[in-house]
Amino acid sequence: MTDFFTMQPGETAAPLPQGPVLCAGTAGMRRIHRFFLWAYDEAPGLVRSAAAGDTARAAYVGEVLGNFDKVLHLHHEGEDQNMYPQLAARAPACALHVAQMLEQHRQVTDRLESIEPVRLRWMETADAEVGRELAERYEDLKAVLNVHLRREVTEVMPVVDRVLTEKEMQEAGKHGIDQLDKKFLVGYLGMVLSTNPPQEQKEMFKEIPAPVRLGYRLIGRRMYRKQYATLFPGRPIPKTM
Repeated sequence: MTDFFTMQPGETAAPLPQGPVLCAGTAGMRRIHRFFLWAYDEAPGLVRSAAAGDTARAAYVGEVLGNFDKVLHLHHEGEDQNMYPQLAARAPACALHVAQMLEQHRQVTDRLESIEPVRLRWMETADAEVGRELAERYEDLKAVLNVHLRREVTEVMPVVDRVLTEKEMQEAGKHGIDQLDKKFLVGYLGMVLSTNPPQEQKEMFKEIPAPVRLGYRLIGRRMYRKQYATLFPGRPIPKTM
């Protein structure tokens, strides 16, 4: 099976500067990107899973998707503020790639902004036509992400590993975390873990602060399983740490 993060014909990585590897940004980016790939692959089907008029289902699914959208927006915002300016300053030969990634971020932002009012209207009404529009908008967003999430990892992150420190990458990753609902975050951790291979889950779990690991073991795993079962009735629940 071909790994998703494989450069396609015609794509070229940014020039790799000399020097040691300073951070493990590529590994971390793969993990969160696997989650986004899964989330937006599922999003259109989740919208379609709510029957016309089923406002309870639409409200639940819409809230989850809204949280996914917010995580994606904050993820890109953190990169725009705490990763790409440093990359541009420290690796000028990457200017073209930086511009391409920022343009793709803009395209994602435009789509998220167009999705939000449709999602909110659908959550209130569960209207069939609004649901069709929302599912189509998520399909469109997914197409953009399938390109961006691959190319950021394959073309840019090897350079980031050499010009940003581990602390700087952690700051980019933590950006906006306090803007997210804490109850959602506990279950969200389960979603991220479940979309990564077992060994990657172990590595990721080691990097999480001890209190968060304990919280996940005590209540988070149960919350993740309940959310997954509600979103995908009858589907086997992927295991996590």
